[in-house]
Amino acid sequence: MKNELDLVVLDMAGTTVADDGLVEAAFTAAAERLGEDPATMIDHVRATMGESKITVFRHLFGGDEERARRANLAFERVYGELVDGGRIAPVPGAAETVAALREQGRTVVLTTGFARVTQDALLDALGWRDLADLTLCPADAGGRGRPYPDMVLTALLRTGAVDDVRRIAVAGDTSYDMLSGARAGAGLVAGVLTGAHRAPALTGHGATHVLGSVAELPEAIREYES
Repeated sequence: MKNELDLVVLDMAGTTVADDGLVEAAFTAAAERLGEDPATMIDHVRATMGESKITVFRHLFGGDEERARRANLAFERVYGELVDGGRIAPVPGAAETVAALREQGRTVVLTTGFARVTQDALLDALGWRDLADLTLCPADAGGRGRPYPDMVLTALLRTGAVDDVRRIAVAGDTSYDMLSGARAGAGLVAGVLTGAHRAPALTGHGATHVLGSVAELPEAIREYES
């Protein structure tokens, strides 16, 4: 038998949360509020879905920290407004999947590239405050988001759920989610097709499995362990 996957680390937007293009909409609105041209930046935003948003803005503005922080604050504010407006919903079966995994005795951690205030807004809007064992944003893991492995490894350290990184399962919808899981040494790295990136990008960046949605993850874990 392979290692049992007792720690499951799940992305939020695009993986467990269907945000229906809200990241791009919030980015566009934030750029326009700041007098920037979103059309010159949107390709990079799409390519780096899953990355910490402040890191994206630092790249776009050539390391200009003040400008990046101002843009990130505008983005978080707009995204929060869209969330408050009811523009999000769970991916079908996501909450039930988390509940099922926990009932099996696994520890489940929800992660995001958003700031804590935005992650909390999502959790509150969905009624998910108690859904998972732990929630993490980049600031909780030293400030570096994906594609670094930090949030996955912080999930291990904070929960103490496993004694071997190979007993971690990671699921996300972006190439950066896959890189983060692979770099952390996770035994199962699942890309889901409900979000930003398609199968070639997911497998090309470390996915061991490609699933239609996170609802298929329990079966993938069962097959992995058998």
